[in-house]
Amino acid sequence: MRFTSTPRGARLARRLVSHRLNDWGHPYATTVNETLTLITAELTANAVRHGHVPGRDFHVQLTLAEGIFRIEVTDTRAEKQPPAANPSATDSLSESGRGLLLVAALADDWGVSPRKAAPGKTVWAELHTRTKGHPLTHRVAPEPTDVDLLLATASLLRDDLGSQPEDASHGGRRP
Repeated sequence: MRFTSTPRGARLARRLVSHRLNDWGHPYATTVNETLTLITAELTANAVRHGHVPGRDFHVQLTLAEGIFRIEVTDTRAEKQPPAANPSATDSLSESGRGLLLVAALADDWGVSPRKAAPGKTVWAELHTRTKGHPLTHRVAPEPTDVDLLLATASLLRDDLGSQPEDASHGGRRP
């Protein structure tokens, strides 16, 4: 799926991956769902922060093949590459720079590859797991229809509005 290169786009991507995993038999509170959701959050945040080109979106693809989940986040900025080897530790006082450390710690494998047929890069991570109750088959999230996207986005936006802090200046009511 394609998302706007904004914090909101990254949040929607993370939530849709979690929903897809739940649909595939890995409920929200399971280790697989929580781990892949966290990896997705880090990779999409990096795409927004470091891979953003004005007017260009980022793409997310989630696949399951033979017990291996693979999440791919593709952006359009080729000149800003993550470190090729394991990311180095950042200053303990720094407020950022730990995303790829988390990805490296949680994923069984991860890496970067050039974007096919266009400028940019794909940062990917894999998580090896046994699928419970499902045969080990190749699964790719189906291409969503416009109706699917509208329903999913509307649902997520309703969730977002419900999670915003109340404005104390209006007595807990929204203006």
